[in-house]
Amino acid sequence: MSTNFTNGEANTDHESLITPLLSSRRSLVNSTSQVAIVGAHVCPIESLDYEIAENDFFKQDWRSRGKMQIFQYVLMKWLLCFLIGLIVSLIGFFNNLAVENIAGMKFVVTSNMMLAKRYGMAFLVFSVSNLILTLGIFSLRTLVIKIIGSITAVSSSLLVGKAGPMVHTGACVAALLGQGGSKRFKLTWRWLRIFKNDRDRRDLVTCGSAAGMAAAFRAPVGGVLFALEEMASWWRSALLWRSFFTTAVVAIVLRALIDFCLSGKCGLFGKGGLIMFDVYSASVTYHLIDVLPVLTLGAIGGILGSLYNFLLDKVLRIYSRINEKGVVYKILLACAISIFTSCLLFGLPWLASCQRCPSDASEACPTIGRSGNFKKFQCPPGHYNDLASLIFNTNDDSVRNLFSKNTNFEFQYPSILIFFVTCFFLSIISFGIVAPAGLFIPVIVTGASYGRFVGMLVGSHSNLDHGLYAVLGAASFLAGSMRMTVSLCVIILELTNNLLLLPLIMLVLLVSKTVADAFNSNIYDLIMNAKGFPYLETHTEPYMRQLTVGDVVRGPLQVFQGIEKVGNIVHVLSTTNHNGFPVIDEPPLSESPVLYGLILRAHVIELLKKKAFMPTPVPIGTDALNLFSAGDFSKRGSGNGDKIEDLQFTEEEMEMFLDLHPFTNASPYTVVDSMSLAKALILFREVGLRHLMVTPKISGRSPVVGILTRHDFMPGHILGLHPMLTRSRWKRLRIRAPRIFKLF
Repeated sequence: MSTNFTNGEANTDHESLITPLLSSRRSLVNSTSQVAIVGAHVCPIESLDYEIAENDFFKQDWRSRGKMQIFQYVLMKWLLCFLIGLIVSLIGFFNNLAVENIAGMKFVVTSNMMLAKRYGMAFLVFSVSNLILTLGIFSLRTLVIKIIGSITAVSSSLLVGKAGPMVHTGACVAALLGQGGSKRFKLTWRWLRIFKNDRDRRDLVTCGSAAGMAAAFRAPVGGVLFALEEMASWWRSALLWRSFFTTAVVAIVLRALIDFCLSGKCGLFGKGGLIMFDVYSASVTYHLIDVLPVLTLGAIGGILGSLYNFLLDKVLRIYSRINEKGVVYKILLACAISIFTSCLLFGLPWLASCQRCPSDASEACPTIGRSGNFKKFQCPPGHYNDLASLIFNTNDDSVRNLFSKNTNFEFQYPSILIFFVTCFFLSIISFGIVAPAGLFIPVIVTGASYGRFVGMLVGSHSNLDHGLYAVLGAASFLAGSMRMTVSLCVIILELTNNLLLLPLIMLVLLVSKTVADAFNSNIYDLIMNAKGFPYLETHTEPYMRQLTVGDVVRGPLQVFQGIEKVGNIVHVLSTTNHNGFPVIDEPPLSESPVLYGLILRAHVIELLKKKAFMPTPVPIGTDALNLFSAGDFSKRGSGNGDKIEDLQFTEEEMEMFLDLHPFTNASPYTVVDSMSLAKALILFREVGLRHLMVTPKISGRSPVVGILTRHDFMPGHILGLHPMLTRSRWKRLRIRAPRIFKLF
C-alpha cells in the first residue's frame, strides 16, 4: 500500500500506446499505457506531483515571503499533525465504543433468550441483527462510509477487522485537512490552503495512516513503523518526526478516554472491549528446548499464510466478477455471507460438549452478560461451552480469551481446531464484499487459534504457556500473510504490553516471512495486482537489467514551444489526456533545439483561464506575472480540477500566443535513453516522481525522446512490448511455484 498514487483523477500521464491484448480486455483505453499486469483490468491511476516545480514564478513567489509567513507555514504543519491525531483518536474511540456496545448488546439479548430456552427466537434475533448491520455499510461518501460501515460490519459478526478502515479513515481526515476542507460540502478553510501541493499532502496522508493504525491497536510506535514499512515509498526525517508526534497525540487521547470508560460510563465498553489487548503482562521464562517448537510454529505459519493469500486472491477475483454485475449482486453477496456466518457462529457451538467450571477459575463461571472464557450458551448450571467462548463472541474478546494466561485446560482440542478452520475460511470469504473490512484482526484471530492448538499439542514438553503460543501463532500468521517484520513486531509487543516477548516474536516473524516468501507475494501486493493498481515494487525484475529506458518509451510525444500559439495548446489538451508536456525552445529563442523543461496540464489550463495572452510571440513581461498568485497553481482537491472542455475562446484569442517559460519546471529529472530500466525504476521510486524525462545520448536528435511514468514500469506493459521476455520470466516463476498450490 503505497501513498505515491491516487485514484481520484481520470486523466493519465504521457505514456505509450496500450498493448493490443489489453485493448481487447477493456474498453477503458486511451493513448497511454495504463497497464499493471497482463490479464488484469486497466486502471487509470496516476502519480501525484511530489516534485516541486522550480519555475521562475515559484522562485519569485518564494523570495517574496517573509519570515513570518515561513514561520506560519512550519507552525501549521505541526498544528495539522496535532489535529489529525486528535480527530483520528476520537474516531477510533467512537468506533470501538460503538462496536462493543452494539455487538455486546446483540450477544446479551441473544444469550438471555437462550437462558429462557427460546433457541429458535435467539437464532432469529442473532441472524436478523447481523443481516441488518451488514446492510448498514452502504453510504454516500468515503469518510462517512468508512466510519459507519466499519462499525456495522464488525458489529455484524462478519470476520473482518477495523484496522484497515481506520488507516483509510486517518488518510481521509489528513487529505481533507491538507486540501483545506471540502468544496462539495462547503467546508473550506482559507487558513489551510497553504498546503495545497502534493508533497505536503502526501506527508499529511502518511501521518494520517500512521494515526489510523495507532488508533486501531493503541500502538503509536507500531503505527509509525507501519507507515514506514507499508504505506510510504518515500521517507525523510522530517516526516518521521511528524508521524511520531501524530501517533503520540493518538496514544495520549485514547489513554485519557479509556481511563474515563473504566469507571463504567461507556456502557459495555471498558469491561472487556479495550482497544489494547493488555492480557499478557506477566513475566515470561523460556529455555533452549522451547526454540524448536517456536521455529516449527513459524514455519507452519508461513505455509498457512501463503496458502491464505493464495485462496484470498482467488476469492477476490470471483467477487470482482460478481460485483461488476451491479449493486443488486453486491447486496445479495453481502447478505449471503452474513446469513452463512450467522448460521456457523450460532450452530457450531452445539457441536462442543459442555465443560464443568473449574474450581479455581479467576472469574465468574459461567460467564453471563459479559466477556470472558466461560460462555454458558446451552450448557446447564455450573458448566460452560468453550467453543462458544471463542466463536459466539466479538473478535476482540476472542483474541483476549486465546491470549489469556493460565488457561491451559479451559479449551478442548476439537473446539480449538473447529474455531481455527472456521476463522480461516470465514476471514477469506468475508473480505471482498462491499464492506469496510480489515485483515489484521481476522488474521490475528486465526493465527492465535492455530498457535493455541500447537501449544496444546506440545503440552508438557514446553515451558511456555498456551496463551503465549497463541501470541506467537498470531505473529507467525501475520508475517506469513502480510510479510511485515519490524512494524508487526512492535505492534504485537504494544498489544500484549510485554517486552520480554521480543526475542521469541522476532524469531517467529523472521522464520514465517522467509518461508512464505518462497511461495507467493504478500497479501497487499496480490490485492493491488488483482485491481490493476500500478504499484512500484521496491525491487526490480531481472529482465529490467536487459532493457534500457529507450526500449519502453513510445510515442507520439506531444510537446509545446516555449512561446506557443493558444490554438495549438487548446488542440493538444483537447485531443490528449496527458498531464505532462515537454517545453522546447527552438531558434530564434535558442541557437538549437533545447529542452527547457516540463509543464503540467493543470498549470496550462490555469494560464488559459486567466487569458494571459499576447498578440505576438514575445516573452511575457514581469508585470503580467502579477495577474497570478501562488494559490492559482496550488493543488486542487481530488476530482476538482478544471477541464479544457469548460473553457471558451474566440477566434482572435486562438491566434494569440502564450509564454510558458515562467511557469515551466526548468529543472525536471532527466535520464539518457541508454540508462537501464532497473536503474531508472530505482530513481523514479526513491525520489517519488510522476514524470521522468528521457533525453537522447547522441546529439543531433530531438532534445527529448519521451516521458516515463509509473505505467511504463509495469510488467504487463514491458512484457507486452517485448514478448520474448515472457517465456524466461514464466520459466523462473514456475521454478518458484509451490507444489502445494498446484493442487488447486
